[in-house]
Amino acid sequence: MTRHDALWAMTAVTQAEAVRGGAISALELVDSHLERIAEVNPQVNAVTQLMAERAREAAARTDRRKAEGDVLGPLAGVPFTVKESTPVEGVPTTLGTSRFRDLVASADAPPVARLRAAGAIPIGHSNMPTLILAGMHTRSELFGDTVNPWDRSRTPGGTSGGDGAAVATGMAALGLGNDSGGSVRIPASFCGVAGLKPTTGRFPADHRVLGPQDPGPAAQMLVTDGPLARSVADLRLAYEALAGTDPRDPRAVPVPLYGEPLPTPVKVAVVADPGGHGVHPTVRGAVTAAADALLDAGYDVREMADVPRMAEALEAYGRITVTEFAPTWPVVRKLLGDGGDRYIQMAMEKTPPANAAELTKLMGTWLGIRRSWAEFLDEYPLLLGPVFTEPPVEPGLESRDEAGRERVAKGMRLCTVTSFVGVPAVAVPTGVSDGLPSGIQIIGRAFREDLCLAAAEAIENRLGVLTPVDPRPEAPAAAR
Repeated sequence: MTRHDALWAMTAVTQAEAVRGGAISALELVDSHLERIAEVNPQVNAVTQLMAERAREAAARTDRRKAEGDVLGPLAGVPFTVKESTPVEGVPTTLGTSRFRDLVASADAPPVARLRAAGAIPIGHSNMPTLILAGMHTRSELFGDTVNPWDRSRTPGGTSGGDGAAVATGMAALGLGNDSGGSVRIPASFCGVAGLKPTTGRFPADHRVLGPQDPGPAAQMLVTDGPLARSVADLRLAYEALAGTDPRDPRAVPVPLYGEPLPTPVKVAVVADPGGHGVHPTVRGAVTAAADALLDAGYDVREMADVPRMAEALEAYGRITVTEFAPTWPVVRKLLGDGGDRYIQMAMEKTPPANAAELTKLMGTWLGIRRSWAEFLDEYPLLLGPVFTEPPVEPGLESRDEAGRERVAKGMRLCTVTSFVGVPAVAVPTGVSDGLPSGIQIIGRAFREDLCLAAAEAIENRLGVLTPVDPRPEAPAAAR
């Protein structure tokens, strides 16, 4: 069997069809991925806790069900990775810190349970920045650095960088990350795969990892779990499995997966430089290529000067999150380890916490910004823009100094604002430039992930799929 014929190289859709149809066994599929992990993870360091025996046992159960005539789920046998912050029953949820290396989960988190119910099999935890707070680059105190498989001198992004690298290299067909300002979309873009940040309330979740208390309103509203995949069709399969309600999450609402068709041609607003802070020519080229692809697919593509209230949204996001975080920072800072506190500490020094009156006003501002975006997306159902306004940057840039932090914050600004607004977005690759993947994101109306996925698939159909890739031992000549 050649590399191109290997089971791990198939799409998730093809893998599940082959298991359901009996062309391959779930155990064969899991073993193929375990072999791929053994081959490439030492070079990439994306999979942190391998669940080999658990995965093989789950695959054997799937095969027994198949032999007994049971109808298997839409993701039958498909292996997926799970970010170190998301509980998998019986496995430590370390959050990348040695303090929690023995924090064994008593139950699956809701998104893990939903993927399992669809037939998918967790094959390993994946790396992330320590406590999700040490920066954008995926480096944890407990597991070290994850490498971008395209170029070792560039970050894979984060904070779901382990999932991005694992999916890109074929160690898993799907990754389960989370996103509160780009943490699914940035690693997807930097690693050359697709990623979905759903509408707030679309997927059920439970982020009470460290105890029974719920987090504050910013953490409740900003953090959404989301899948990464090598194709939009695979992303859609995961989306259908993850959506729904769960008694553990009263935020999740029973909204139909697919909304009413819109009048055609569907209007797409294109904003290549949101906020007007500048954009790298490679990224601008990616936006142009995606816009041309949508135009070819029959969309009504219109260039726009900017998105609504960008500067105001960024300021409110920063002030609200710092205010919520400030009381626990002295304790959390100690958990981040040597140097792991630099990213958040710079934010704390730059942005003072709000008092009660100011916070009350900020919550009103938040709603007002969401209203402005709802009105904008009522006229333009889709928005095309960058995921990050530069090509993949060097590891740890955001924690190096204030200039590096500001550069990264500006680069991810459209991700930050769309998380603040709570709308869905799909990151999709557009090609390779100077040996590095490039990509864009399609943003849509609340609970219209279907529109985002359809547009992303139109782009993918015209510009192609970039992965799986083999890890490169050194940086491409053009990047050095």
